[in-house]
Amino acid sequence: MKIILVLHTGGTIAMKEDSLGRVAPDEKNPLLEATLATSSNPTILVEDFFQLPSPHITLAHMIKLKQRIQQAKYDGVDSVVITHGTDTLEETAFFLDTTIGDLLPIVLTGAMRSSNEIGSDGLYNFANALRVAESPDSIGKGVLVVLNDEIHTARYVTKTHTTNVATFRTPTLGPIGIIAKHQVLYMLELLATERHDVADMSGLVPIVKAYAGMQGDFFEALAQMPINGLVIEALGAGNLPPETLPALQSLLKKEIPIILVSRCFNGIAEPVYSYEGGGVELEKMGIIFCKTINSQKARLKLLIGQHANLTPQAFKQFMES
Repeated sequence: MKIILVLHTGGTIAMKEDSLGRVAPDEKNPLLEATLATSSNPTILVEDFFQLPSPHITLAHMIKLKQRIQQAKYDGVDSVVITHGTDTLEETAFFLDTTIGDLLPIVLTGAMRSSNEIGSDGLYNFANALRVAESPDSIGKGVLVVLNDEIHTARYVTKTHTTNVATFRTPTLGPIGIIAKHQVLYMLELLATERHDVADMSGLVPIVKAYAGMQGDFFEALAQMPINGLVIEALGAGNLPPETLPALQSLLKKEIPIILVSRCFNGIAEPVYSYEGGGVELEKMGIIFCKTINSQKARLKLLIGQHANLTPQAFKQFMES
C-alpha cells in the first residue's frame, strides 16, 4: 500500500470569505477534516506544515519543505502532496523541481476560491492531486502542479489570471496531462532536468522589467547595491534599449551575473537581433539568456546555480539549459 504525505502550507485553499467578501485565513484549515477516497486507498499522512498566505512564503520556507520531503523519502513515503497559495505556488514548485524533483512524485495544488465560496475549487483540486500522487505514471515526471483537471510541470507553469479557476497555464506547450473521470492521463514527455540540491538560497537578486525608452539610471543604482545577480525581463526575443548598455556593462565588470528572459508570455528568449541593444550584442557582452522560463523562476535558478558552486562555464550551461 502506498504512503502519501500531505503537507498543508496555507493559501486560499485554507481560507474563508466573510460577509463583506474579504478572504482571510480560517481559524482551522478546513482540509484537515476532509476525507477523500482514492482508487488504491493509500495511507495518507497529514501535516499542517505552515499556515501562510503565499505572499508570505520565503526561500527559507521552501528549503524547509525540501528538507521535510527528503526526510519523508528516507522514512518510506511514496509521494507528497503540497497544498499552497497560488500567488507563489509556481516558485515553490520550481524550487523543489530544480533541487529534488527526481526524488519521488511531488504534487502541488491550491484553490482560487476559498472553502465557503460558491464554486469552491479547493477540495476538488486536492482530491485530484491525491489521484496524481498515487498514480504510478507520475514517477519520474518531476514536480507537478495540479489544478482545474490539468497536470502541469513545475518547470513551465505560471499563474495567468488573478481570479479565474483556470489560471494556471503552461505557455507555448500546454499541460502534460489531464485528469479524467477514471484515469490520470499523461500525453507529453519531459526533457531531462539538471538538478542541484542546495541547503542555502541567500542572496539578493532583483528582477527588472524592460520598457520603451528605458535608461540606465536604475541599473547604475543597482551597481551600488550588494546584489548577487540580476534578472531582466527583456523586450521581444531578448532586446534592450541601447541607453541601458553602459550601466549593464558596469555590472558585468563587477562579475555580477545578468540573466535575461523575455517579458512575452509565449516563446523563448534568444539572441536573434543584431543591432545596438539587440540580443546578439547582449550575448557578446556576457549576458546569459535563460530561454524557456519566466523571471521569477530564473531568479530561483540563478541562486540555486550560485549555491551549487558551479564553475562559470557550468553555471552558464545550467542557466541556459
